[in-house]
Amino acid sequence: IRGTRAFGSGYPYGAGNQSTIARRPFPFGVWPLYWDQNLMDSDEYGPQYDIIRPGGFIASVPLRTTTEHFNVTDDEVYYAVGDRESLLPLMVSYVTWCHVTPAWPSRFNASATNATIKLENVIQYFRASSFALASPAYNNTLARTSISDTKDSTPLPEFMEYSPFRKCVDGVTENALAIVNTIPSLTPADKFKLALTVSGIFICGAMLFALALIYATLLILREKFSKWLYGDPFVMDRVRRERETELRYENHP
Repeated sequence: IRGTRAFGSGYPYGAGNQSTIARRPFPFGVWPLYWDQNLMDSDEYGPQYDIIRPGGFIASVPLRTTTEHFNVTDDEVYYAVGDRESLLPLMVSYVTWCHVTPAWPSRFNASATNATIKLENVIQYFRASSFALASPAYNNTLARTSISDTKDSTPLPEFMEYSPFRKCVDGVTENALAIVNTIPSLTPADKFKLALTVSGIFICGAMLFALALIYATLLILREKFSKWLYGDPFVMDRVRRERETELRYENHP
């Protein structure tokens, strides 16, 4: 599910036009992030659609640790950016495996002038550009000019490139980030078995329908035969009652 530092990366399929993310499929069941200035037509997934965005609105959460567990400086802080419902369980993994200080996700506004995270701060995209790790200490000057299939980017600062804390956060994100699995591909043998199963169900259904039709037809024929042999029971009953009335009249005129 790893992409690059270029927005629009990380798609296993459906990214034919590298200059836009509009009308692309959702291989992992979630929408890509939205960036300001309608970057790569990302307005299609802008905040005006947060009410229907899978996983809820885009949020961010700071990822900090202490020198007790990692050799970090005060300014080594990362941010996870993605849908709120992905961030909540992922924070548990960050805390468990990377000793991140627990924090609550807050709504992320990419268009805000005072936004903590900008497009240029992203150090890694995941899950078809629907999730990102970023750091204010990193500035990718190629972020707005690179296309989604390129790996061109400003190198990470040396302290960040070799940081055990960054590597831990990166690894946890890759392994614990929630995804919707794609439909597994079928082997020819599986397809043959599936075809036999579907055919069997269809044939059994057709046979049951035919038997039900035959049974209903026999019931109708039996009823008609009974009427022909013994007469219509309703008519016979009416004739009997009329005859009884006539007999009573004859006996007591």
